[in-house]
Amino acid sequence: MTPGSPAIKPVPLRRQRDYRFLLSARAVTETGTEVSRLAVPLTAAVLLGASPTEMGVLTAATSLPYLLIGLQAGALADRLRRHRPVMVACDTVSALAMATIPAAWITGLLGVPWLVAVAFVVGTCSVIFRAVNFPHLATVIHESQRTEALAGFQSAFAVATVAGPGLAGLLVQLITAPFAILVDALSFLASAFLIRSIEAPENHTPAAPRGMWTEIREGLGTVAGHPVLRALCAAGVTINFFGSVYMALFVLYALTVVGLPAGLIGAITACFGVGGLLGAAVVPRLTRRFGENRVLACSALLFPVDFVVAALASGPVWRSFLLLAASAVISGVAVVAFAVCMGAITLRETPAELRGRVNATQSFMVQGVLTLGGLAGGLAGELLGLRPVFWISAAGVLTTIVWIWLSPLRHSSLPVPETPDAPAHTG
Repeated sequence: MTPGSPAIKPVPLRRQRDYRFLLSARAVTETGTEVSRLAVPLTAAVLLGASPTEMGVLTAATSLPYLLIGLQAGALADRLRRHRPVMVACDTVSALAMATIPAAWITGLLGVPWLVAVAFVVGTCSVIFRAVNFPHLATVIHESQRTEALAGFQSAFAVATVAGPGLAGLLVQLITAPFAILVDALSFLASAFLIRSIEAPENHTPAAPRGMWTEIREGLGTVAGHPVLRALCAAGVTINFFGSVYMALFVLYALTVVGLPAGLIGAITACFGVGGLLGAAVVPRLTRRFGENRVLACSALLFPVDFVVAALASGPVWRSFLLLAASAVISGVAVVAFAVCMGAITLRETPAELRGRVNATQSFMVQGVLTLGGLAGGLAGELLGLRPVFWISAAGVLTTIVWIWLSPLRHSSLPVPETPDAPAHTG
């Protein structure tokens, strides 16, 4: 099936070879990332004796590239005719960077600065990969199947969230933290191999270069001037800001106020992953029936549940755990539903030549606000107490509905006509 051919119903995603490769690549890298999420901090804190300040720098090194090069990466993505070689290169560089950690440990060269440098390199590769992956998705996946494909990618993330921490803990116990990081290096290599094996021809028309900052301003202006994209970005910023406030305080609150042991807090995280799997399973069906706009608006209504349940948690530990676990499942469903619909709507509303810059602008705003939310949460917790901050955050995150209601997103979106715009390879 090629662009411009007569309308033909696309092959189901599960039978499309290229989609299976993309989904597999996402699954292995997410699992590897979950291993490193535990192994890298353990290496720093336990084996290298990192101070709290060094731990903070290590954490910031991963997200800092979003603020430094996020917008530039989007402009670069729109200039490229082929995105796949860049994705393969990013995965390969990330694999080599992660592999240096156990090598440096063996030779006695490993220190916190080394870990910070690796985190920054991998974070930079992640920013570039995500920037080029978004427009690449439109090349591989038929327009009418993008919501289903995005749900599949979210299900891979949810599975990694459920299984990854347990695998990470087992590997750290068996082979120690530095060598557990090799699993992440291998996952990047596997992803590079899978992406390189995709056969769909890349038919992206590159934007004409007009100067980096001119192109960046074009991306910013597109998001700011488009009522749907502006509302999506504002809603994402609102959700991530108050979500970051919540996450900054939740572990401390669960331990000191609710009295949950660490094991049950980990189980709550797993419940969030279970909710993500449920969301990924039901969202394609819901969007086919109600449209992405309505599903996105309804999912936003569920975001305050976690905050409210946490603020109300009291009494026996078992009761608090059950309530928090149930709210985590609901939150997992809501987060995946919102993320899938946001991605599908962004692809639908953005001109092909601007997809890289629009996606990068959204990532810059939505990911960048996480740092501000964490700082605000810590300060508010000190001044107001933990429980009141959850109530304030519940009210704050509910304002997401205002952004949606004031935009065309309040109207139901019709199903996308099945007019093919990209090849679908089977296998």
